[in-house]
Amino acid sequence: MSLTHTLGIELPILQAPMAGAQGSALAIAVARAGGLGALPCAMLSPEAMAEELIAFRAATAAPVNVNFFTHLPPEPDAAAQARWHEALAPYYAEFGLDIDAVPAGPGRRPFDAAACEAIAPFRPEVVSFHFGLPEAALLERVKGWGARVLASATTVDEARWLEANGADAIIVQGLEAGGHRGMFLTDELTTQMGTLALLPQVRQAVGVPLIAAGGIADAPGVAAARALGADAVQVGTVLLCCPESRISAIHRRALMSEAARHTALTNLYSGRPARGIVTRLMRELGPIGEAAPAFPLATAAVAPLRAAAEAQGSGDFSPLWAGQNASRCREAAAAEVIAALAEGL
Repeated sequence: MSLTHTLGIELPILQAPMAGAQGSALAIAVARAGGLGALPCAMLSPEAMAEELIAFRAATAAPVNVNFFTHLPPEPDAAAQARWHEALAPYYAEFGLDIDAVPAGPGRRPFDAAACEAIAPFRPEVVSFHFGLPEAALLERVKGWGARVLASATTVDEARWLEANGADAIIVQGLEAGGHRGMFLTDELTTQMGTLALLPQVRQAVGVPLIAAGGIADAPGVAAARALGADAVQVGTVLLCCPESRISAIHRRALMSEAARHTALTNLYSGRPARGIVTRLMRELGPIGEAAPAFPLATAAVAPLRAAAEAQGSGDFSPLWAGQNASRCREAAAAEVIAALAEGL
């Protein structure tokens, strides 16, 4: 049985869930175009998750993918927080901000019983996870309503682990991909490889369907991924400039500029490696900073700097998430982008 049939979609094209960059509007547009729309839920309250699902169900009868993180929340570490504040102190002084008044920032919720309870009435057809899988009881409940489970792998070992622990299909996330790395068995960045190198190796190692992600932004990219064993592709960055996305004007301008050709992995904005356009903060502190606290604790102290800089029209302190093929971004409706990608099938 084909993956499209299993997931109930017309085209083997999935929209990457992009927390903070999109809501139901983009998911609806992709679903109406024949792909699988996704709702990122890692930064949403249970009430907000329900609102997004209500909006999606009201707009289309197509299946939906709801996405969650499965990280283990870190214990508060006063010494680590102090080191992070010390590293950012000069920037606070530059903007006339009080670093001692840093509020708690928006968190990333791991999938838990409350989240499961919030989405259960909607019985989403697909539930996907980043950073591994949730505990067995929660996974069993998700599968109990008939949902297909997807999860991201960034290495062959992670793919094997996901197959052994209940994933119905695996998102093979290459190093080119924008946003957070889905790595969970190791934090060693030297284990990460490009999509076209990783995909055939994972294909040889597991038997479940594979979804290629990372650097796929046009029809030839889709064709290449399919030729190397992908049953479907997942795209994100190429959809960020669509009118249905929620990115800021600053992020949109950066994606449409020459700056989008230079991306790097950074842990400065959240505490975990994630790919984005290189900013002043990344250049001056180094994209991977030892002072950044564990995920997601880095976010709170950067947020006031981001707000102050953006008020001046600058993205110097903003997480401008983007993959390595960001130069393919264009201001076109999501349906038009999906149709162009489908020419590679």
